[in-house]
Amino acid sequence: MLGAQEPIVRRKLSDEVFDRLKAMIVSGERGPGETLPSERELMARFGVGRPAIREAMQALANLGLVTIHHGERARVRQLTAESAMRQLDPIAQLLLSLSPESLEHLKEARSFFERGMVRRAAELATDADVADLREIRARQASLVGDAPAFMSADMAFHTRIARITGNPIYVAVSEMMLGWLRDYHAHMLIWQGHSDRTLAEHEEVIERIAAHDPDGAEQALIRHLARSNHLYTHPESDAG
Repeated sequence: MLGAQEPIVRRKLSDEVFDRLKAMIVSGERGPGETLPSERELMARFGVGRPAIREAMQALANLGLVTIHHGERARVRQLTAESAMRQLDPIAQLLLSLSPESLEHLKEARSFFERGMVRRAAELATDADVADLREIRARQASLVGDAPAFMSADMAFHTRIARITGNPIYVAVSEMMLGWLRDYHAHMLIWQGHSDRTLAEHEEVIERIAAHDPDGAEQALIRHLARSNHLYTHPESDAG
């Protein structure tokens, strides 16, 4: 006997066009920096109208596979870990805006992630890496009183630790999570009140990295994040 009905759904023309254009990119027929064929060429090649081409192109752009500028052909993007991770931004931002619990989960995930990251950095750091961290900390110290700039330097410090690992996915994830957290910083006066403590904690992390001490670096980072995590709050939590 036949089972339950399994109707065949006719696909939209734009979906078929999308698949073929994506195949061009994946196969290497069109590489990073190269343009895709013009709309007119694609219409003739695939036998479809302009709306199907444009809808497929927009879908490719939404995935970060191409860039589209008015009056120009779509251009294939160089895919990186960062550009891939950024595709999560709209969904993550929506999730965070709707749920205070999601912000707490993000802070916990960041702490777990950075603990492993700083251990790796302590194993691999060169003198040049340590010098860069010291320069960022010195710049951050000069920004005390300018809370937005101070916080940007704070993010640069953590991202630079990620770069020491040599793993572009670590860098992309670090930038992604820090970017999401930035929207939930507490009132800037609170940040100003904690600037000296932050600088001291950063110095401790640097010293442990410079000493190639993974355990010490991890513990220093744990203390830093345990103290600073409360500076990121959700508006609904404040209201409660």
